[in-house]
This record gives sequence, structure tokens and C-alpha cells, in this order.
Amino acid sequence: LRILTHQHKKIGVILVLSEGVPSRQVLARWLGEPVKALVIPTGVFISNCKGYPVLRQAHQEFVKRLFRYNAQVIIRGINRHPLSDSAVYMQYIQHLHTTQTPLNSVETFGKGYEDYLQCPLQPLMDNLESQTYETFEKDPVKYSLYRDAVYLALQDRVSESDKHSVTVVVMVVGAGRGPLVRAVFDAAKKGERKVKVYAVEKNPNAAMTLCHLKQLTWGDTVEVVACDMRTWEAPEQADIMVSELLGSFSDNELSPECLDGAQKYLRSDGISIPHTYTSYLQPIMSQRLHNEARAAREKDRPLYTAFETPYVVRMHNYHPLSPTVPMFTFTHPNTDNVIDNSRYKSVQFSITQTALLHGFGGYFDSTLYRDIVMSIHPPNYSEGMFSWFPIFFPLSDPVCVRPGDKVVAHFWRCCGRHKVWYEWCISAPICSPIHNPGGRSYTIGL
Repeated sequence: LRILTHQHKKIGVILVLSEGVPSRQVLARWLGEPVKALVIPTGVFISNCKGYPVLRQAHQEFVKRLFRYNAQVIIRGINRHPLSDSAVYMQYIQHLHTTQTPLNSVETFGKGYEDYLQCPLQPLMDNLESQTYETFEKDPVKYSLYRDAVYLALQDRVSESDKHSVTVVVMVVGAGRGPLVRAVFDAAKKGERKVKVYAVEKNPNAAMTLCHLKQLTWGDTVEVVACDMRTWEAPEQADIMVSELLGSFSDNELSPECLDGAQKYLRSDGISIPHTYTSYLQPIMSQRLHNEARAAREKDRPLYTAFETPYVVRMHNYHPLSPTVPMFTFTHPNTDNVIDNSRYKSVQFSITQTALLHGFGGYFDSTLYRDIVMSIHPPNYSEGMFSWFPIFFPLSDPVCVRPGDKVVAHFWRCCGRHKVWYEWCISAPICSPIHNPGGRSYTIGL
């Protein structure tokens, strides 16, 4: 039906709840479909100790999950509980709705952004707005992880006996409006270490904020440098270099290119925070995201451009079809004789359910220093962190997959003199065209 109607966005699904509850895997699969309503026959209800209709625990859990997707509930059948009138069924459903588990901090932050596609930020090419900085600065987890990583680095850098005589030079590259600088000072205070901080920021508006903070709070302990970290000529070398240049797919905001250019002023035995980061990929089913990508086409541009752009999105109405696999890893400082940040990888996924493959979800994790890990990778997600949503790489034409199928995906990270871009395709179970060849639809400016 979807193929006949060219994946029309008005086609939805109505489910009928049965007495026997399918497996969790089968139920989870429907969360990738546009479920509009759930029909609950009165025969599915059981009686509680007072004779009122209730649902079994497994049924309750599924109904509550569908509430998160704004599915309507339809009660069908005769009244099978004579002690009460038929309205008691809907009263019970309303009770389930009001007793849902409260949203956590990440869900609260993302409320209203579910399945809303956004083009990834390009902070190297564009100057971020103050509102964007303010949103990221509210993250309660990210800067705590950075503080802990800097604390460990300072402890390793300066022994207890030298803590009053040695000053550690810390360069915060891409300092924004100063949250990383504050994290450095918090770490230094906790570890009783002396630091001198260089705050390097190319955005003139953010640099003005840094200068204001220097005058009011930091004084001579901070040197504000208003220029591109790749072209700055540092007066001395750093013991520790700290940055927050990661994107949803780890390297999609050009952290490798920025840090490779900045590492010339890091000591040969210096510490980079983050030290390493890896992107991850996962095939997903989501009719909603596919329709949103099609609707994202800009006026007077070909339709294929909408499906050749990766999108940052709070994925909600979707279902993962296979576990994640690692993709591209970058390490800093980069000690390669010839630095080349282009990458290619072919990965294989095993499919266990009949579904439509609409694209791939992308994530990352990063080792800041030693055992301090910052991650949006689902298996080791940094609980409570909301600075990054996942990234979505769409396929122009959904692919039907069945149990036992192998999905073989190919991803390229391509680098030019003035831009970086991704290309992707699949070669099994069918071949798809290469998406975004030569960066024709989407690039990241250097």
C-alpha cells in the first residue's frame, strides 16, 4: 500500500489489542509505524477485586507507550462488567493516561522537537547565535564530565609536591561564552592546582562575552584570544587543550580538522580533552522521519537533495532494526606523519524482523580523559545529557527487509580543500544509489 501511494504521509495504522500479548520485540516494532489509534475490545479487560475492568500489566505498558505517540484509544464491544456502566472503560484508560511515568530531563528538554528535522550546526563556518550558546550551557551533565576529566588531567600533570610551584597552561579552544573555562577553574580549585587559561574563540560576539567575564571574574588568570584556533600563533605551548567541538556523529562539526590545526601549540607530551571519539551507525525504520525528510526539500531544488542531507533529530516515532556498529574513530593529538581525515567503512547488519528500512541513525561516544566517557550512544548514554540529538541519514527509497536479510551499508567521509561531506549507500539486500555524491546536496564548510 505504501509503495502504491508513494509513502503518502496520510497513511496510518490502527492496531487491535488482543488477549495474548506479542513479544516485546514485536510490540517495539510498531513504535516505528505511524500508529493513529489502538482498538481495545472489552473482552481484553479483566476484573479487579472490586469488579471493575482493568488491563493486564503487559497491556498497560503497551497502552502507556502509545500514549507518548498521541495515539487515540477506541473501546469496542459490549459491556462485560455489569457492576458498572460502559463509561468505566474510558475512565480506566484516562487513569492510565494520568499515571504515566513523568518525563526525564532529556525528554523534557526535547519536548516539541520529537521527529523534527534540523540541519546540523556549522560553527566553523557560521557564528552561533547567543540563544544557541545559552541552550547548550544549560546541560547539567556535559560540563560536569569535562570538569572531572580536567581534574584528573591536572592531577596527572602536577604532583602533590609541586602543586604550589607549577602553573599548568590550559588552552580552551572554541571557548564559546565560557562554560569550559569555568569547568577548568572548578577542576583546578577541587584539585588545588594553579592554572593559566587561554580562551580561544573566533565568534566575535562570544569573544566579547569572554572579555566581559575576564574583567568581572577571571582577571589575569585568563587570556582571551579572538581568532580562529587554526591560525593563532600561541606565545607558549599548552599542557592541556580542552575543546567541545563534537557533533551528533562525532566528527560532523569538523572537530578533527580544528584540533589537527590547533595541536601545533600543544606540548609533545600534552593532553587533549577529548582524547578520542567514535561514531556509530544503526539501521532504523521510521515512516515519520522519511515523510519529514521529503517535506524538507527547499523550493526550486531537486527532490533528491532532501534525502541527501543528514539531519539532527530527536528520534521518537522510530524502531531500530539492528544493534549499532562503530564507524569512524579520531584520536588527539593526531600523531600520523600525514594527516588524512577522510574515511570509508562498509558495515553489515543482521535483520530479525520484517520491516521497511528508511535510513540510519548516527550516534557518538567520546573518551574525554582516562575513564571519563561522554556519550549519546544508546548502550552507554550519559544519563541526563541533552546537548546532542542523534543524526539521521535517510535513504531516498525505503527498502523492504525480512528476517535473515543482511543490510550492507557503505559510508564515506570525504575531505576537500574547503569542505567536508558524507556519502552513503547500501549494496544489500538491494543496491541503492550513492547519496550526496561529490557533496552535491550537503557539505560542511571549512
